[in-house]
This record gives sequence, C-alpha cells and structure tokens, in this order.
Amino acid sequence: MLQLTDINAAYGGFQALFGVSMQVAAGEAVAVIGANGAGKTTLLRVISGLLPPTSGRMLLEGRDLAVMPPHSIVAAGIAHVPESRRLFPRLSVEENLRMGGYIPTARAQFSQRLAYVYGLFPRLRERSKQLAGTLSGGEQQMCAIARALMSGPKLILLDEPSMGLAPVVVTQVFDLVRRIRGEGYTVLIVEQNVRQVLKVVDRAYLLEVGRVKAHGSAAELSASDEIRAAYMGI
Repeated sequence: MLQLTDINAAYGGFQALFGVSMQVAAGEAVAVIGANGAGKTTLLRVISGLLPPTSGRMLLEGRDLAVMPPHSIVAAGIAHVPESRRLFPRLSVEENLRMGGYIPTARAQFSQRLAYVYGLFPRLRERSKQLAGTLSGGEQQMCAIARALMSGPKLILLDEPSMGLAPVVVTQVFDLVRRIRGEGYTVLIVEQNVRQVLKVVDRAYLLEVGRVKAHGSAAELSASDEIRAAYMGI
C-alpha cells in the first residue's frame, strides 16, 4: 500500500531523514520505534505532506504522494493523528469529528461515518456535546483517532499516541490501536513505548538519527538483545 524509497528530508539546513526506505502492506500494523529526536515524527509529517521530502519517492497504491498537497493526501486515503492529539479544545467532541470528515467525499457520508465511530467508541457518543478540551487524556486520544476515522482512510498514521499519559491510560490507548486493527485498518504508528507497541504490530522499523538501523517482525525485534537493552530497559 505505502512504499517509501530513499526519503531525505530537512528543516532548513538541518537534515532530519537520511535515505529512509520502508513499506506498509494493506491490513498491516507497522511501528517506527526509536528514541526522542530519531526523526519519527518528521517521517509522519513527510508522509502526510506537512514537510516535503528533499528527495526520494513516496507511493500510496502507486500514486505519487510527493507531488500532492496535504489535503489531497487526506483525500487519497491517509489520516494523520498528530502528536499530542491536537484537538480543537473549545469545540465539542462532535464538532471535532465533523472537522475530521471535512473532505467532500467524507462530508457526503457524514451521518454514516459518525454513526460508525460512535459505534466503535460509545463513550464519545456520551460526550458528544462536551468540549474536547475537558476530556480526560484517554478520551482525547479516542477522539483524535475517531476524528481521523471520519475521513474513511485507507492508512492511519499515529504519532506517539501514549505520550504524556498515565500508565493505566497507556494500556487503554493500545487497546484502541488493537480495536482499529480489528476493524481492518492499515496502521503506521510512531512510538517511544517500544515494549507496548511491539505487542500490537506485525512489523517494526528502528529509526536512529534519521536512518533505518533495523527492521523485522515484532517478535524478532522484541527478542533482540540490543533493542531490549536500549529501549526496553531489560
């Protein structure tokens, strides 16, 4: 579904990604793991069109993402759940969901998509009129994921969904990831919580200082002594 080949990206004169290549097949859940500052968030920003690559190819089902503006990438089927959720705090839950379904194809199916995400996350139906900024951390992450689902995506990008959350809420968030996987969505998740994320994905790539240093199945990376020592504290 998604194929990246030799992607380089920079902020001004600072190069953040160096020849990154990876692929995500339809129906897979794939993680990008690594320390803070490794380039994980930059990678998702490049895929969603928020930061243009300086070189390399990005294809979604054969379509060239590098020539598309961000709104066209959303319409092509990629939904980005950003770091720290980035909800509209003074809008209600339902108003936030409406923003997620803003592209023309999604607007035409708003009622159906809304019923779908409320069925998936019943708590959001209960909180539909509540201001998003007053939700708990776990509920905000639930709302952010639901907002992404409103566009009817083929691929969901999740950026550090467990960041800043209490341990009990982190468990809830990874349960959400399992739930959307169970619905058949393709997921690319960036996460520092290596121990937890490798339990919910099929494969993973290790990013270090903007370069892919290792990749393999979740089981292979979980069993790696180097990764266990560096990222799991084992």
